[in-house]
Amino acid sequence: MKTSFNRRQFVVRGTAALASTFALPMYIPRTVFAQGDRPGANERIVVGAIGCGFRARLLLDQLPATAQLAAVADCNIDQAFAFRKERHGTWDIYGGHYPIVDRQDIDAVLMTGQEFQRAFPCIQAVQSGKDVYAEKPLTLYIQEGRTMVEHVRKCQAVFQVGTQQRSMELNRVAGEFVRSGWLGKITKVLAVNYPGIDGTPEIEVEGAGSIPPGFNWDLHLNQSVWRPCVPNAIAGRNYFGGEMTNWGAHGVDQIQWALGKDDTLPTEFKLVSPGKDGQVVATYADGTQVSFELPMTGPMGGAVFIGEKGKLEINRNKFTSNPPDIREELLKKVNESEEDVKWSDQTALWQARWHLQNWLDCIQSRERPNADIEIGHRSIAFCHLANITRYVGRVDEPLRFDPKSERFIDSAEANAWNDRPRRAGYELPPV
Repeated sequence: MKTSFNRRQFVVRGTAALASTFALPMYIPRTVFAQGDRPGANERIVVGAIGCGFRARLLLDQLPATAQLAAVADCNIDQAFAFRKERHGTWDIYGGHYPIVDRQDIDAVLMTGQEFQRAFPCIQAVQSGKDVYAEKPLTLYIQEGRTMVEHVRKCQAVFQVGTQQRSMELNRVAGEFVRSGWLGKITKVLAVNYPGIDGTPEIEVEGAGSIPPGFNWDLHLNQSVWRPCVPNAIAGRNYFGGEMTNWGAHGVDQIQWALGKDDTLPTEFKLVSPGKDGQVVATYADGTQVSFELPMTGPMGGAVFIGEKGKLEINRNKFTSNPPDIREELLKKVNESEEDVKWSDQTALWQARWHLQNWLDCIQSRERPNADIEIGHRSIAFCHLANITRYVGRVDEPLRFDPKSERFIDSAEANAWNDRPRRAGYELPPV
């Protein structure tokens, strides 16, 4: 039986607990805030975190000293309390994101969660005058991302997407090498054929049971259709896009960056082989092709760029070339050993500290961060388009796409995947 929830009912406990009932945040243009209300150059930025799962904990453990964690919210409030106890923290705990969005003493929000959960609280955060760091994959579908971009721009927020390779010097230098023409004209880009997800939009899951105490299951589901409670199960395309949107968010982002395509997308998508992991070839307006054909042992965080003068493989914080002298030339511009030490963290498995620092620096300067919202939206939109091609495409029959309108030109079936109906109470506000 479906359990009824009031999505505004949260347990609020902490060292400085607020009232348990909060009004929905009104739109507050950032321009109404005086410069003096923003963190100064020598002030710590007060951060609220939405989500405290595995990835969130890694990020919070790496939060630079220029930030101060004030509150953590999680749909599973017991998980949030456990995290605070493990870290001997003193921050406030909430059973949902609304109190963090509403608190005027919080400057910025760190949003993790899952891709079907991100857009709704992120938009509410920027509407309340906060800057945001959101993990990838940024969105569940394309129109969701465009709506996020429009709200961020309207609110003049600093919004960083968690594609941390954008802050890696080795990746930046290698990308500039490709864009500047050192490889000559790029004839083809070889990308990993990231697996998609099989099944219908909603997959039946086993093991459903009663909702655990302290778990706001309604808020956890967010925009997605109601289903029985299986806390650790993600059921189908209504919730995520497989590895194409997971690791693909990094690899495709590197492709967009290196090709200088941050402000556009391919104009054609063609299915080469069928199935959830079918090979897709994407073609930009200038004829450059991206072929998803490499095995998962390939450069998951990048791609192989094939030019008239050679090949350059870019991966996370490293690159190789054929001929080898291309790599040697690149290493004249960056200290490889220094960057390796900077980004290595065997405890955390991956490093994001410097990407977080870029975000915090931009909050103070009001500049756009390395992985700005528009960049993040376009990169994950590319991944969504590859998956949509797998969903509806027919082998060797191209689907044409307009990067300006962000819609397919000749396929209503494909366009139906650009947007989704959202559950009542979780509709995105108009811009």
